[in-house]
Formats: sequence, C-alpha cells, structure tokens
Amino acid sequence: MCRIITQSELHHLGYEELRSLFNKVSTELAQSEPGSIERCIALSSLDNIQRAMAQRHASPRLKPPGL
Repeated sequence: MCRIITQSELHHLGYEELRSLFNKVSTELAQSEPGSIERCIALSSLDNIQRAMAQRHASPRLKPPGL
C-alpha cells in the first residue's frame, strides 16, 4: 500500500467490506519493516478502518414502517 486509506474512501463500504480491508492492511503491516513509511501508512489506514467499523456498529439500524 502506498497511501493512507481515508475516512471518505471508507464511507460507502459495508461492515464486511471494512473487515476484509482491515485484514488485508493488517497483513501488510505485519510484513512491513519497523519504522518504515509503509508501516506508518498501514497503521494510519488501520486506524481509519477501525473508526469506520465502529461507526457502522454504533449507528442505529432503520426499521421498516410498522415495526
């Protein structure tokens, strides 16, 4: 990964897509060298993904009318 994944890029993704992306970036983090720019990018991206996942989990689900 060469760039940070931003909150705006994650806005349209569902929870399962975010989980999949989190796993992918976690693998990239594990393969990065300590102190490298790639590691910093992966950590920042993971933070953004975690925030997006927390938002999806915390947001109330809409109920259909009559329920």
